[in-house]
Amino acid sequence: WNSSGFQVASMAGPAIGGLLIALQGEAALVYVVDALLILASFGCVAFIGGRQRQPSPEAPSFKSLVAGISFVWRSKLILAALTLDMFAVLLGGATTLLPVFAKDILQVGPAEFGWLRAAPAIGAFVMAFALAHLPPLRQAGKTLLWAVAGFGVVTVVFGLSRWFWLSLLMLVLSGALDNISVVVRHTLVQLRTPDYMRGRVSAVNSVFIGSSNELGGFESGVAAALFGPVLAVVGGGIGTVAVVLAVAFTWPQIRALGLLEEQSSSARAS
Repeated sequence: WNSSGFQVASMAGPAIGGLLIALQGEAALVYVVDALLILASFGCVAFIGGRQRQPSPEAPSFKSLVAGISFVWRSKLILAALTLDMFAVLLGGATTLLPVFAKDILQVGPAEFGWLRAAPAIGAFVMAFALAHLPPLRQAGKTLLWAVAGFGVVTVVFGLSRWFWLSLLMLVLSGALDNISVVVRHTLVQLRTPDYMRGRVSAVNSVFIGSSNELGGFESGVAAALFGPVLAVVGGGIGTVAVVLAVAFTWPQIRALGLLEEQSSSARAS
Protein backbone atom coordinates (compact mmCIF):
# COMPACT_ATOMS: atom_id res chain seq x y z
CA TRP A 1 0.00 0.00 0.00
CA ASN A 2 3.01 2.28 0.45
CA SER A 3 3.14 3.36 -3.21
CA SER A 4 -0.58 3.28 -4.03
CA GLY A 5 -1.26 6.98 -3.36
CA PHE A 6 1.69 8.05 -5.49
CA GLN A 7 0.61 5.73 -8.31
CA VAL A 8 -2.98 7.04 -8.24
CA ALA A 9 -1.67 10.61 -8.62
CA SER A 10 0.75 9.55 -11.37
CA MET A 11 -2.12 7.80 -13.12
CA ALA A 12 -4.77 10.51 -12.83
CA GLY A 13 -2.55 13.56 -13.38
CA PRO A 14 -1.34 12.92 -16.95
CA ALA A 15 -4.72 11.55 -18.07
CA ILE A 16 -6.63 14.59 -16.76
CA GLY A 17 -3.94 16.95 -18.04
CA GLY A 18 -4.10 15.51 -21.55
CA LEU A 19 -7.91 15.69 -21.53
CA LEU A 20 -7.88 19.35 -20.42
CA ILE A 21 -5.37 20.27 -23.13
CA ALA A 22 -7.49 18.50 -25.74
CA LEU A 23 -10.64 20.33 -24.56
CA GLN A 24 -9.07 23.78 -24.13
CA GLY A 25 -6.63 23.66 -27.02
CA GLU A 26 -3.83 24.97 -24.78
CA ALA A 27 -1.99 24.07 -21.59
CA ALA A 28 -2.56 27.28 -19.57
CA LEU A 29 -5.47 25.85 -17.55
CA VAL A 30 -3.46 22.73 -16.70
CA TYR A 31 -0.67 24.82 -15.17
CA VAL A 32 -3.16 26.91 -13.19
CA VAL A 33 -4.79 23.78 -11.75
CA ASP A 34 -1.35 22.34 -11.03
CA ALA A 35 -0.30 25.48 -9.14
CA LEU A 36 -3.49 25.43 -7.05
CA LEU A 37 -2.97 21.79 -6.14
CA ILE A 38 0.63 22.48 -5.12
CA LEU A 39 -0.57 25.28 -2.84
CA ALA A 40 -3.14 22.90 -1.36
CA SER A 41 -0.39 20.34 -0.70
CA PHE A 42 1.60 22.99 1.18
CA GLY A 43 -1.48 23.56 3.34
CA CYS A 44 -1.74 19.83 4.06
CA VAL A 45 1.91 19.70 5.10
CA ALA A 46 1.28 22.52 7.59
CA PHE A 47 -1.18 20.28 9.47
CA ILE A 48 1.38 17.51 10.01
CA GLY A 49 2.29 17.51 13.69
CA GLY A 50 5.79 17.03 15.00
CA ARG A 51 6.86 14.17 17.22
CA GLN A 52 9.48 13.77 19.88
CA ARG A 53 12.67 12.30 18.51
CA GLN A 54 15.43 10.62 20.45
CA PRO A 55 18.86 12.09 19.65
CA SER A 56 21.23 9.72 17.88
CA PRO A 57 24.05 8.42 20.09
CA GLU A 58 26.40 8.65 17.09
CA ALA A 59 27.66 12.10 16.11
CA PRO A 60 27.41 12.94 12.39
CA SER A 61 30.71 12.28 10.62
CA PHE A 62 32.17 11.38 7.26
CA LYS A 63 32.69 7.85 8.57
CA SER A 64 28.99 7.44 9.34
CA LEU A 65 28.16 8.82 5.89
CA VAL A 66 30.37 6.27 4.14
CA ALA A 67 29.10 3.44 6.36
CA GLY A 68 25.90 3.12 4.32
CA ILE A 69 27.84 2.74 1.06
CA SER A 70 30.19 0.22 2.68
CA PHE A 71 27.28 -1.85 3.97
CA VAL A 72 25.65 -1.95 0.52
CA TRP A 73 28.97 -2.98 -1.05
CA ARG A 74 29.37 -5.85 1.43
CA SER A 75 25.76 -7.04 1.11
CA LYS A 76 25.80 -8.80 -2.25
CA LEU A 77 22.03 -9.26 -2.43
CA ILE A 78 21.28 -5.58 -1.86
CA LEU A 79 24.07 -4.53 -4.24
CA ALA A 80 22.71 -6.88 -6.93
CA ALA A 81 19.15 -5.59 -6.53
CA LEU A 82 20.23 -1.93 -6.64
CA THR A 83 22.49 -2.51 -9.65
CA LEU A 84 19.75 -4.35 -11.49
CA ASP A 85 17.17 -1.65 -10.91
CA MET A 86 19.56 1.23 -11.59
CA PHE A 87 20.66 -0.02 -15.00
CA ALA A 88 17.14 -1.16 -15.94
CA VAL A 89 15.84 2.37 -15.34
CA LEU A 90 18.92 3.89 -16.99
CA LEU A 91 18.57 1.85 -20.18
CA GLY A 92 14.94 0.80 -20.37
CA GLY A 93 13.03 3.98 -19.60
CA ALA A 94 10.90 4.95 -22.60
CA THR A 95 8.78 7.60 -20.88
CA THR A 96 11.25 10.41 -21.63
CA LEU A 97 10.61 9.97 -25.36
CA LEU A 98 6.82 9.64 -25.08
CA PRO A 99 6.14 13.10 -26.63
CA VAL A 100 8.13 12.06 -29.72
CA PHE A 101 6.36 8.70 -29.97
CA ALA A 102 2.92 10.26 -29.49
CA LYS A 103 3.39 12.99 -32.10
CA ASP A 104 5.67 11.52 -34.76
CA ILE A 105 5.30 7.74 -34.55
CA LEU A 106 1.84 6.97 -33.18
CA GLN A 107 0.46 10.30 -34.48
CA VAL A 108 -2.03 10.86 -31.66
CA GLY A 109 -3.26 13.97 -29.86
CA PRO A 110 -2.92 15.39 -26.34
CA ALA A 111 -5.63 13.19 -24.80
CA GLU A 112 -4.00 10.00 -26.08
CA PHE A 113 -0.59 11.28 -24.97
CA GLY A 114 -2.03 11.79 -21.49
CA TRP A 115 -3.13 8.16 -21.40
CA LEU A 116 0.28 7.01 -22.62
CA ARG A 117 1.92 9.02 -19.85
CA ALA A 118 -0.48 7.59 -17.26
CA ALA A 119 -0.19 3.99 -18.47
CA PRO A 120 2.89 2.93 -16.42
CA ALA A 121 1.24 4.26 -13.25
CA ILE A 122 -1.94 2.32 -14.07
CA GLY A 123 0.07 -0.89 -14.35
CA ALA A 124 2.02 -0.12 -11.18
CA PHE A 125 -1.17 0.58 -9.22
CA VAL A 126 -2.85 -2.64 -10.34
CA MET A 127 0.27 -4.64 -9.50
CA ALA A 128 0.63 -2.94 -6.10
CA PHE A 129 -2.99 -3.84 -5.31
CA ALA A 130 -2.39 -7.44 -6.42
CA LEU A 131 0.84 -7.83 -4.43
CA ALA A 132 -0.88 -6.45 -1.32
CA HIS A 133 -3.42 -9.27 -1.45
CA LEU A 134 -1.25 -12.13 -2.74
CA PRO A 135 0.86 -14.38 -0.47
CA PRO A 136 4.54 -13.35 -0.08
CA LEU A 137 6.75 -14.21 -3.05
CA ARG A 138 8.43 -17.56 -2.37
CA GLN A 139 11.10 -17.13 -5.06
CA ALA A 140 11.74 -13.42 -4.75
CA GLY A 141 15.11 -13.48 -6.53
CA LYS A 142 13.90 -15.25 -9.66
CA THR A 143 10.73 -13.14 -9.64
CA LEU A 144 12.87 -9.99 -9.57
CA LEU A 145 15.04 -11.17 -12.47
CA TRP A 146 12.07 -12.24 -14.59
CA ALA A 147 10.24 -8.98 -13.86
CA VAL A 148 13.16 -6.82 -14.99
CA ALA A 149 13.74 -9.02 -18.04
CA GLY A 150 10.04 -8.69 -18.89
CA PHE A 151 10.37 -4.92 -18.47
CA GLY A 152 13.10 -4.97 -21.11
CA VAL A 153 11.02 -7.10 -23.49
CA VAL A 154 7.89 -4.91 -23.30
CA THR A 155 10.14 -1.86 -23.82
CA VAL A 156 11.38 -3.42 -27.07
CA VAL A 157 7.80 -4.14 -28.20
CA PHE A 158 6.78 -0.57 -27.35
CA GLY A 159 9.66 0.79 -29.40
CA LEU A 160 8.62 -1.27 -32.43
CA SER A 161 4.87 -0.63 -32.11
CA ARG A 162 3.00 1.62 -34.53
CA TRP A 163 -0.41 0.91 -32.97
CA PHE A 164 -1.62 3.13 -30.14
CA TRP A 165 -3.43 0.41 -28.19
CA LEU A 166 -0.47 -1.98 -28.34
CA SER A 167 1.84 0.81 -27.17
CA LEU A 168 -0.57 1.64 -24.34
CA LEU A 169 -0.69 -2.02 -23.26
CA MET A 170 3.11 -2.29 -23.28
CA LEU A 171 3.42 0.79 -21.07
CA VAL A 172 0.85 -0.64 -18.63
CA LEU A 173 2.84 -3.88 -18.48
CA SER A 174 6.10 -1.97 -18.02
CA GLY A 175 4.65 -0.20 -14.99
CA ALA A 176 3.36 -3.47 -13.52
CA LEU A 177 6.68 -5.27 -13.99
CA ASP A 178 8.66 -2.31 -12.68
CA ASN A 179 6.52 -2.25 -9.54
CA ILE A 180 7.39 -5.89 -8.83
CA SER A 181 11.04 -4.85 -8.93
CA VAL A 182 10.37 -1.89 -6.64
CA VAL A 183 8.50 -4.00 -4.07
CA VAL A 184 11.14 -6.74 -3.97
CA ARG A 185 14.00 -4.24 -3.77
CA HIS A 186 12.43 -2.13 -1.01
CA THR A 187 11.47 -5.21 1.01
CA LEU A 188 14.95 -6.66 0.60
CA VAL A 189 16.57 -3.42 1.77
CA GLN A 190 14.26 -3.17 4.79
CA LEU A 191 14.69 -6.78 5.92
CA ARG A 192 18.40 -7.19 5.19
CA THR A 193 19.51 -3.94 6.85
CA PRO A 194 20.04 -3.53 10.62
CA ASP A 195 17.92 -0.87 12.30
CA TYR A 196 20.83 1.46 13.01
CA MET A 197 21.93 1.37 9.34
CA ARG A 198 18.53 1.50 7.63
CA GLY A 199 18.38 5.27 7.12
CA ARG A 200 21.79 5.43 5.46
CA VAL A 201 21.15 2.41 3.26
CA SER A 202 17.77 3.86 2.23
CA ALA A 203 19.59 7.07 1.31
CA VAL A 204 22.01 5.11 -0.90
CA ASN A 205 19.00 3.39 -2.48
CA SER A 206 17.38 6.77 -3.20
CA VAL A 207 20.59 8.11 -4.77
CA PHE A 208 20.92 5.02 -6.97
CA ILE A 209 17.36 5.23 -8.27
CA GLY A 210 17.08 9.03 -8.44
CA SER A 211 20.30 9.42 -10.39
CA SER A 212 19.40 6.59 -12.79
CA ASN A 213 16.04 8.25 -13.55
CA GLU A 214 17.70 11.54 -14.50
CA LEU A 215 20.65 9.98 -16.31
CA GLY A 216 18.25 7.62 -18.08
CA GLY A 217 16.35 10.60 -19.49
CA PHE A 218 19.62 12.13 -20.67
CA GLU A 219 20.75 8.82 -22.19
CA SER A 220 17.44 8.40 -24.02
CA GLY A 221 17.64 11.91 -25.46
CA VAL A 222 21.23 11.49 -26.66
CA ALA A 223 20.51 8.04 -28.15
CA ALA A 224 17.39 9.38 -29.89
CA ALA A 225 19.37 12.29 -31.36
CA LEU A 226 22.06 9.92 -32.65
CA PHE A 227 20.04 6.89 -33.77
CA GLY A 228 16.39 7.95 -33.73
CA PRO A 229 13.76 7.32 -31.04
CA VAL A 230 12.87 3.78 -32.17
CA LEU A 231 16.43 2.46 -32.05
CA ALA A 232 17.01 4.32 -28.77
CA VAL A 233 14.09 2.58 -27.05
CA VAL A 234 14.64 -0.84 -28.64
CA GLY A 235 18.35 -0.74 -27.83
CA GLY A 236 17.57 0.26 -24.25
CA GLY A 237 15.20 -2.68 -23.85
CA ILE A 238 17.77 -5.12 -25.21
CA GLY A 239 20.37 -3.58 -22.90
CA THR A 240 18.04 -4.13 -19.94
CA VAL A 241 17.76 -7.85 -20.72
CA ALA A 242 21.57 -8.01 -21.03
CA VAL A 243 21.91 -6.39 -17.59
CA VAL A 244 19.59 -9.03 -16.10
CA LEU A 245 21.81 -11.80 -17.48
CA ALA A 246 24.95 -10.06 -16.21
CA VAL A 247 23.53 -9.59 -12.70
CA ALA A 248 22.19 -13.16 -12.54
CA PHE A 249 25.64 -14.61 -13.28
CA THR A 250 27.72 -12.04 -11.38
CA TRP A 251 25.69 -12.44 -8.17
CA PRO A 252 24.25 -15.99 -8.13
CA GLN A 253 22.91 -15.24 -4.62
CA ILE A 254 20.09 -13.25 -6.22
CA ARG A 255 18.89 -16.33 -8.12
CA ALA A 256 18.78 -18.34 -4.90
CA LEU A 257 16.85 -15.72 -2.92
CA GLY A 258 13.64 -17.30 -1.68
CA LEU A 259 10.95 -16.04 0.68
CA LEU A 260 11.61 -12.52 1.92
CA GLU A 261 11.52 -12.63 5.70
CA GLU A 262 13.42 -11.36 8.72
CA GLN A 263 17.06 -12.36 8.55
CA SER A 264 19.55 -13.13 11.28
CA SER A 265 22.48 -10.78 11.81
CA SER A 266 24.85 -13.12 9.95
CA ALA A 267 22.48 -13.48 7.00
CA ARG A 268 22.15 -9.73 6.65
CA ALA A 269 25.79 -9.36 5.74
CA SER A 270 25.58 -11.92 2.92
